[in-house]
Amino acid sequence: MILDTSGLMCVFDRRDFRHRDASEFYNAAPTRLTHNYVLVEFVALAQARNAPRAEALQFVADLFDDPEIEVVWVDTNLHLGALALLQERLDKAWSLCDAVSFLLMQQRGLTEAFTTDHHFEQAGFIKLLKS
Repeated sequence: MILDTSGLMCVFDRRDFRHRDASEFYNAAPTRLTHNYVLVEFVALAQARNAPRAEALQFVADLFDDPEIEVVWVDTNLHLGALALLQERLDKAWSLCDAVSFLLMQQRGLTEAFTTDHHFEQAGFIKLLKS
């Protein structure tokens, strides 16, 4: 599955009503893929939610260092492909981060997203967490 910002926040924030389900999905996943735009977005979201900064930064560092998580670094081609996807779907409010995830999921044959974001369903993927 691809790890999205909102799903990671559900694991990070123990107060979230989805924390238990999110932790179970996360721990049971045979494949965990994400990209550096998700990590950037996570830090910004944690800051916006007034999460303890040191804990949020450590969480991201731990994700990056986890050998069971593949972190893809977005290169020029993937970035431009994501921008092209957004241009093709101006009717959707997808973020650049979302578009990168959609392309990676297509490239890797993944169907499940560790997210609460309905945009993944709009793009034809399975959203694993309740909104």
